[in-house]
Amino acid sequence: MPTMNTTANKSEDKLVQISVGQATLEGNLIIPKSSRGIVLFAHGSGSGRHSLRNKYVAEVLQDAGIATLLIDLLTEEEEEVDLQTRHLRFDIGLLAQRLIEATDWLKQEQNFQTKDLSIGYFGASTGAAAALVAAAQRQKIVKAIVSRGGRPDLASSESLSRVQAPTLLIIGGNDEPVIEMNKDAFKQLTNLEDTQKKKKIVIVPGATHLFEEPGKLEEVAHLAKDWFESNFQ
Repeated sequence: MPTMNTTANKSEDKLVQISVGQATLEGNLIIPKSSRGIVLFAHGSGSGRHSLRNKYVAEVLQDAGIATLLIDLLTEEEEEVDLQTRHLRFDIGLLAQRLIEATDWLKQEQNFQTKDLSIGYFGASTGAAAALVAAAQRQKIVKAIVSRGGRPDLASSESLSRVQAPTLLIIGGNDEPVIEMNKDAFKQLTNLEDTQKKKKIVIVPGATHLFEEPGKLEEVAHLAKDWFESNFQ
């Protein structure tokens, strides 16, 4: 797992709580100086805001002046249930609604540090489907989406066809079943021009589903950074 030792342009890691219906979600919010946008992380199956992979990607974004919100889309109690049943991690509707409410929270007037920032989503595994469904419902707010080893095929065709935010799908070259799933979903992003500025697939050679191989996660992080920077203008 790569590590980062830089401290420039960092701000305090703030624990936030967001009320969503009867539940309260916890997240870690970091806003560098002169941030141009903020990226919400939608974690994948059985993962959460303490994911070392997503924390690494978040640090790369922070060093580029992009704020990040790593948030658990399930409560601790829900996580315990899901460890046994494994059904909530595939409840894309629930995860997307939680992501939407976190997005709306960032835009509230009292959140003066974030309300005017451009918003992007970084989704991994099932979190990528939730990000796409949420973006379809917040078309004017979400400016960019990045999927890492995602399952965009779990988003409905209707949602995929309504996505307007430029979307980057990153898949490991050795993650063969997921490659085909991403290609199928890519075709359904019909509201986006088939250009590298609007929608793009990048297959990282030699990488497996979790991008555990040397240098592969770094490649993901820099692809994501470039995508968000180009769309947070």
